Formats: sequence, C-alpha cells, structure tokens
Amino acid sequence: MYHNNSIRILTGNSHPELAQAVAERLNVPLVPCEVKKFSNGEINVKIFESVRDEDVFILQSGCADVNDNLMELLILISACKTASARRITAVIPCFPYARNDKKDQSRAPITAKLVANMLVVAGCDHVITMDLHASQIQGFFDIPVDNLWSEPLMLTYIKRQIPGWQNSIVVSPDAGGAKRVTAIADKLGLEFALIHRKRDTKVQNAPERMELLVGDVKDKVAILVDDMIDTGHTLTMAANTLHEKGAKAVHVLISHGLLSETNLSLIDQLPIVELVVTNTVPQAKHKDLCTKLVTVDVSPTIAESIRRTHNGESISLLFTERAETGTLAVL
Repeated sequence: MYHNNSIRILTGNSHPELAQAVAERLNVPLVPCEVKKFSNGEINVKIFESVRDEDVFILQSGCADVNDNLMELLILISACKTASARRITAVIPCFPYARNDKKDQSRAPITAKLVANMLVVAGCDHVITMDLHASQIQGFFDIPVDNLWSEPLMLTYIKRQIPGWQNSIVVSPDAGGAKRVTAIADKLGLEFALIHRKRDTKVQNAPERMELLVGDVKDKVAILVDDMIDTGHTLTMAANTLHEKGAKAVHVLISHGLLSETNLSLIDQLPIVELVVTNTVPQAKHKDLCTKLVTVDVSPTIAESIRRTHNGESISLLFTERAETGTLAVL
C-alpha cells in the first residue's frame, strides 16, 4: 500500500512503453487505469487506485493522435484533481502544438499558449517536458515548468558511437537551430555550420533549396542536429546539400522523431549514415520501415527528473558536464 505522499505514475495511450520504463527505473508500479473511448468518440477515464494526498505524475506525449492524447491528459489531470491528489505533474516528453508558439502572421493562433492554459485549468501544478521547440513556451505558464534537454545524451552518443567525431562539424539545417548547434559544438570543441533555406523570388513557384551559409564541411564528418523531424523535407534537402558540399559522412541527430508524414523508405536512400532520434514518441513501427533509424532512450532522464522533483532536489544538476559521461541506452 502506497501512502505518505509517495510517487504515483499514470499514463494514457500515447506512449505506455516509455511510462513503463520510467516506472521500472523508479521501482514503482504504474497506477492501473483505463482510458478508452465511447462509441461517439468521447474519452472515458477510470483510475482503479486511490491517489488522495499523493504526488501524481501523468506521463503523456504529444504524438500520433495528438488531439486525443491531449484530451486524455487533461481528463486524467482533472480526475486526479477531483480525487484530492496533493500535487499533479504533467510529464510531456514531446509538447503538443509547440510549433504554434508565436503570432507570425495575421490571425495566426498561439496554440501553445492555449495548451498551457488548458493544462492549468484542468488542475496541473507542474509540467516536465523535453526539448521545447521554443523556450518562450515556459513563459506561457503561471506554474513551474522544467524543460529537460536531450543534449547530454546526444553528446554522449557522438563521443561513443560516431567514429572520427574529433574531425567533424556540427550543422544546423536552419537559422532557428543555431543556438542549439553552437552549444553542442562548443562543448565538443568543434566548428559549426549553418544551412540557409531560400526560394528564388524572381521565379514563380520556384522550389525551395538550401545553401551552406556558414562553415566548411568538405572532407569532414557532418553531424546534422535539429529538434524535430515530421515530414522529412528539411532533412532530405539538408543531407543532399551536405553531400554535394563534400561531407565525408552525414550523421543526423533529432530530439523528437515524429515522422508522421515521412516516407521512411526514402530515408534509407539518403546519403546519411544514420538517423538518431529519442523515444519521446514511440519508434517501434518506424524502426521496422527504416534500417538507418537509431533510438536513444530518454527514460533514465525522465525518471531521475521525477525522483528529484518528488524529493525537492535540483533538476539542473542533470545537465552538468558530469551528466555527459553517464550511461547511454540505444534501443
């Protein structure tokens, strides 16, 4: 029997494998619950154990059926709130609607702010997420938000799994990822490169193309880093550009492998050695379709952040230089 404000972990249908891995690392069982739909599509939640006065963590990722997964999360939070949970933390490895983080054109919605409001109204007290698409999303909340980084895992992977990384260059496929890439390059003592996407405005309906704006990749191992891959269009153009510019090999490291509109059979044909993604979203079905896909496990990072949150310890210590020498689980 669990009591005295112990850790209680719940999950919906978005990523039960990750939730189970996190629970096993914390040596606590998942709270049995049922999340299903009525015939008209409404979501029904039943929690089969008491969470009264407990420290509840609900793990739900914003992937695949993102709207259903978001509603499952909101209903689980509300159910725990009305069941008198002491604190409710939403653990969202891949934050939904993170790309809608600003009003970049007339009448555009800031949907990430809407999601933040819904989480708070549902009864969420704290949010743990990973590699937010835009750091300003943390400011959309009036509750604490911990944004975990996959950077230590990526640094460890580069040092242990990429041969000749000492003669490599870290590349961003767009200007938005420049800060991320320069941070990794500085920690590895490497140079960085920046690719610029452009369209010939003088030609109507001209296709997009990429050109190397900063850096020289010729005869070097190129490590292409980005936070998200969905359609695979940016990856395709960037990989071909690096190959044309004389890169000796191209390794691709991505935080969130959504791959919802990606033709994975074409990834195998790209001039890349591997596509490395984390398991913030499920990758089992993707790995069956792409031989170059490699998955890095983030459950140790999430589990440790939950433990530290529960015990009132600092989470920032997870991302010191010592964290880069930790264990690396490649699935």
